[in-house]
Amino acid sequence: MIRHTLRSGFKQVTFKNRIITIFIVSSLIPFICLGMVSFYTIDSIITNKVESSIKSELEQDLLAMENTLNNLNHVSQQIAFDGGTNKLIERLQGVTEPYEKLQLRNEIKSELNVIVFSNPNVGLTMYYAPDTRTYDFENFFVRDNRFEPSELPVMARYPEITYFGPHLSINRSINQPVISTMRRVNLPEQNLYLYIETGFNVLKNILEPAHEQISKRRLLILDNDDRVAYSQVGDRFPQDRPFPRGSQETVSGTYGSDAWYIVTSNQGWSLVSVLPTDELNREKNQWLLQITGFFLFFLLAAALTAWILWKMVYRPLDRFNKEIKSLLHSNVKASTDAIHIPEFDYLLYQIRNMKTKIWDLYGEIEQKEKRRADLEVEKLLYQINPHFLMNTLDTVHWLATMNGQKEIDKLVLSLNRLLNYNLGKMGEATTIGAEIEALKEYLTLQQIRYDFRFDVDIDVEEEAMSFTIPRFILQPLVENSLYHGVSDDGYIHVNIQLAGELKITIQDNGAGMSQERIDQLLLGEAEASKRMGMGIGMRYVKRVLEANYGEQARFALKSEVGKGTTVSLIIPVNGAEER
Repeated sequence: MIRHTLRSGFKQVTFKNRIITIFIVSSLIPFICLGMVSFYTIDSIITNKVESSIKSELEQDLLAMENTLNNLNHVSQQIAFDGGTNKLIERLQGVTEPYEKLQLRNEIKSELNVIVFSNPNVGLTMYYAPDTRTYDFENFFVRDNRFEPSELPVMARYPEITYFGPHLSINRSINQPVISTMRRVNLPEQNLYLYIETGFNVLKNILEPAHEQISKRRLLILDNDDRVAYSQVGDRFPQDRPFPRGSQETVSGTYGSDAWYIVTSNQGWSLVSVLPTDELNREKNQWLLQITGFFLFFLLAAALTAWILWKMVYRPLDRFNKEIKSLLHSNVKASTDAIHIPEFDYLLYQIRNMKTKIWDLYGEIEQKEKRRADLEVEKLLYQINPHFLMNTLDTVHWLATMNGQKEIDKLVLSLNRLLNYNLGKMGEATTIGAEIEALKEYLTLQQIRYDFRFDVDIDVEEEAMSFTIPRFILQPLVENSLYHGVSDDGYIHVNIQLAGELKITIQDNGAGMSQERIDQLLLGEAEASKRMGMGIGMRYVKRVLEANYGEQARFALKSEVGKGTTVSLIIPVNGAEER
């Protein structure tokens, strides 16, 4: 049964795949076997070498930091439990006479200086009173004249002492990271703490290694709870976050694109070395690159041999496959290559002829759909023009009755210009400058028609005046402002800017509209359109934008009752879509 299944499966393998498989297998099997053995051997050697170097350096850094903390611990014990200094501080609390107080302060500073100067690895030293949040007896100037221990990263915390991980020195004259400690002073009647920092350049060799092999190494310091107290790679291992270690027994691992190794001190805090895996595998990758070069050479030789046979036998079938796939793409250049086999050439000709007819039909359908969309927009346009024309003719009648013929002449002249512009050929483009001129003619008519005063401010960038846009865009938007709330002392601001894209903003201070009324304007509900009139104009603008720019153009209408309305258009600079 199994034998029969294998035989049936082999019969279904194509001739091309058989040729390629035979040549690749026969050429590459010996090379692959030898390469795998060599790879695992060299990989083990290089990995052990690099990891041993990193762990050795990390242990040395751990020892150096432990010595630094032990030194701080020793100095803090010496000062905090020193009977002479503590007695002087107790006496200072009860002294009120200025000269005696000054003398005691000098004696305290002298005692501290003797201890600090005998320890060259000790830097800033001072006393801190948490009740008043003040410091005193500092031996250097404090940065920004403020000290807040709660802002320092905790490295390890014990009942009698707290160690703070690397942080910028509080000493104003040092702009380097330091380690510090704070210990409670042995004064029963006072809540006083001693703060001590490491000296200048104590951490430089640890945090900024000069060793070439570990120059890309970065360090983390974890507190007793495995939280990051200090990080040289804050983007991947942020400070005051749990370290992704897994368990306390885990001493190495990977996180993202980094490999990490960890050693833990006797006090409970840990030192972590983080190295990019690319750097860790650098030597291995160099060797792998050489092996890959040989592999590609043999692969190329096998593929070249298979290609020669494929060209002689398989090429006609592959040509048919490409022609069939190209039926799905209209932009694929029609091929005229011949196989020089009459039967195959005739079939190729039939396929190419069929493809041409299919895409011609597709183009006709697309043109019909575009014309239908244009007709719908044109229908909306001619719905607008009679509506506006009837209102304007009514105004002409009113002027003929109430005013003299000069006003009628002015009105008719503006109306004639505006109608000639608005009733232009459907789909004909215009410029911002021409659209602005037509808008001014429209405003002239409306200022005569309405019995209230309103101001229109048109602000157009000079670069935008020659920009091409569809006809009859601005007038429906301005008419919307007049129709929906602008009255006495009304104000309409038209702003047109060209910077990467054309932005048209029309803002008024009229009565505004509710969201329900905005939806009725834009969605074009039948009864709402009859009541609001210019809903036709707003929908016309939206349809024109969709027909010319598709989704590249954006239309927004914002309004608040009692605070006015703002209409925004965003038109791409690169022109309309091909539709």
